Order: sequence, then C-alpha cells, then structure tokens
Amino acid sequence: MLLEKQNLAAGVVVGRFAPTPSGFLHLGNVFCSLLAWLYAKSSGGKIILRVEDLDPQRCTREKADQLARDLEWLGLEWDEGAYVSTNSESFFQSQRSEIYAQYFEQLQEQGLVYPCFCSRSELHAAEAPHLSDGRIIYAGTCRQLTPEQRQAKAQKRAPAYRLQVEDKAISFFDGHYGQQSYNLAEESGDFIVRRSDGVFAYQLAVTIDDALMGVTQVVRGCDLLSSTPMQLYIYRLLGFEPPSFCHIPLLVDATGRRLSKRDGDLEIAALRKAYGSPEPIIGLLAYLAGQIDKPEPLCVADLLPLFAASKIPQQNIVVPEIKF
Repeated sequence: MLLEKQNLAAGVVVGRFAPTPSGFLHLGNVFCSLLAWLYAKSSGGKIILRVEDLDPQRCTREKADQLARDLEWLGLEWDEGAYVSTNSESFFQSQRSEIYAQYFEQLQEQGLVYPCFCSRSELHAAEAPHLSDGRIIYAGTCRQLTPEQRQAKAQKRAPAYRLQVEDKAISFFDGHYGQQSYNLAEESGDFIVRRSDGVFAYQLAVTIDDALMGVTQVVRGCDLLSSTPMQLYIYRLLGFEPPSFCHIPLLVDATGRRLSKRDGDLEIAALRKAYGSPEPIIGLLAYLAGQIDKPEPLCVADLLPLFAASKIPQQNIVVPEIKF
C-alpha cells in the first residue's frame, strides 16, 4: 500500500479501529471505536476501519457485515478501510496471508523463528512459570531442539512457530498510562508468530498491517498494553517506524468483569432496539469517558468539539445497570 508514505509525508495523524468479528458488537467495542475516532479526528487526522478476521473458525463475514452496519448506525464514519475504500477487501486480515508470509520469511532469514511442538496442556502444566494475571512465560523448551529432534516431532504434530526474544527491556511511552518498560524474556518468553494450523498470529499481523496502512496512532483497550512490547520488537526487526500508542480503560460490570462478545454483554442490537437512536448510547459513553457531567443524548459530531483526552479515567469503568 502507498498509504504509509502518503501519511508520513503529510504528517497526518492516522488512527484505526480494528475489531474482530467473532461475535456481535457490544458496548465495550463501541467505547473503544468512539475514542479511537475522537483521538484521530480531534487532531485533524484520519481513521481506518480494519477487520481482524484472522481466525476462520471464530470469525465470519456475516458478523463483520453486521458490525459495519452497527458502526454506521452509531454515526462513525471512516476515511479508509473495509466497506469504505475501493480496495476494501485488502482491509480484511483474512485476505492478507500472502503479505504476512513475506514478512514471516524475513524473520526466518534473521534466524529468530523456530518451530514449537508444545501442546496446550504442556504449556499450562503446573511447573510452567506464570504471571499474576495467568499469562504463561514460555520457557524456550523447543528453542534448542536439534534438526533431528524437530524432524521426529514433526511426524507427530504440526508445529507453531515462535519468535526468539531478547533479554532486555523495551521501553515506550503510553499516551494514557505514561512510561512503560517490559522485558519480553521475563514477561512473555518467545512468542508465537504463526499457529500450528498455519494462521498467522495477532502480534505479527497487526504490526505489519499498522505499518503498511500508514497508522501513526493506535488507541485500544488497556488489556492489550502488554502486547505493545512484542509489536515494538517486530517493528524493529522488520525496519518499520512504530506508531504512538494510547491504551484506554475497559468497560466492566459491577463485579469488575470486562464486557465481552462471548457473554453477549450489552450487544448493540439490544441497545438499538431499546433506544431506537444512537444519541443516548453516544451520550452514555461520553459520560463514562469523563467528557460530560451526566448522560445525555449526543451525536458523534456534537461530542467532537468537547473531547479532551485528559478527562478519560485511569481505572476501568463500571457500566451502570441498563434496564430494557
């Protein structure tokens, strides 16, 4: 794509919203899409809609189509991307495997990619190191296998492929949470860049896509904060210029559980039926984001001149009970 050179040359802020159509849009997704849109547009920038449908078992075009219709109903318009650009299909990750393969080969040529034969049960074994949030730190079990051992294991199971990391800190400034520093060797270990079924992993695909699509600003949920050092590492290895990152708090229920597609939390279909128009939903989200003092109907255009990133809370945000 030529978008990267055009955007960088013009000094244009380019944001993106990149949902996964594994379920239907819920209030938390809309909160993220709205803030990504506001961040970009308040800077006079552009915003892209990308559909992250990497996983064919979970993602369908039907769900992606409905997602796009719901976003349009809410009043969010995109400058480029899926359902907008003449090359719309190129903004679906399911159509970009050949691109990912080219950069995967570049990493292989650097000698940093190796096959991993560990099963899910082996990775979750009691002796495997875990972080406090349950994430597993990969111990490098398959890194030192000999060619003969790899060949023997490949007869029994198809490997995933991991990227070998460095034992040193990766530091970056987050636009909402400030200075961050992660040591991938200590906090993730070598991570997967291609699954055993051949599907390219999120960390690789999203890095390549943001770079080639000219994205200069990534606004997304704070649950992805720990993904950023992995992506920065890939940016460096592939010679890409990274965007700025800004992670925002999540919407949670009264127990602190994040809203999710899997649990069908406050799906937009139900909210559309209950309210009939998008303004009450946009107004509620503006209130939860600290932009207005009380929930009141607003359209996206009304909210734009009011937007101030500094007003967004630091902690995750409890959504009040919504009665239908």
